[in-house]
Amino acid sequence: MVPNDRPKTVYWLDNTLYLNITNQCSNNCYFCLKRFRRGVGGFNLKLAKEPTVAEVTAELAEVLQMRSWDGLVFCGFGEPTMRLGVLLEVARWVRQHYGRPLQIRLDTNGHGYALNSGRDVAAELKAAGVDRVSVSLNAGDRETYSEICKPTLPDAYEAVVDFISKAKVVLNGEASAVRLPEVDLSKAQMVAEGLGVSFKVREYIPCFY
Repeated sequence: MVPNDRPKTVYWLDNTLYLNITNQCSNNCYFCLKRFRRGVGGFNLKLAKEPTVAEVTAELAEVLQMRSWDGLVFCGFGEPTMRLGVLLEVARWVRQHYGRPLQIRLDTNGHGYALNSGRDVAAELKAAGVDRVSVSLNAGDRETYSEICKPTLPDAYEAVVDFISKAKVVLNGEASAVRLPEVDLSKAQMVAEGLGVSFKVREYIPCFY
């Protein structure tokens, strides 16, 4: 791990910045990295508490001008749209304080509308400066999704499909799935392409004890 092992809300891999704004999630995926690791890339992502906007932006300010970053991604050990207000405020702050071109992406489980009832989540993301969204579809049917993702929300798979459908209108979106024995990737790809978005396979990182 890095010498300072305090939990991080801001971390980086190669030339991309990542924001770990929550450890909360509406899924309990058995393959989730946080089940068997404390972090990635030498950064501890196990938050002691949920960070405020001020705490996230203060940490960002320390590194934002460190180099010319290629992109910034809301992706950590939780679902960013569970803290939609923080996500939006931080995205706006980045647009105001980073002068060079920078793509902002959200990696999400696709529960944003279900978690934020009555809000036009995709439109709010776009207005705040988010350019792209990558949605973890993870399965080609409700049953497989429920088996591997163990969602806490009712109709969770349908919520993901709904999010993809709505987000593609205003954001450059894609869907993805993890390569797992239970998942028919061709079926998941058909669902994604049927919704009008590109599809990407993510490789499973197994746990070694």
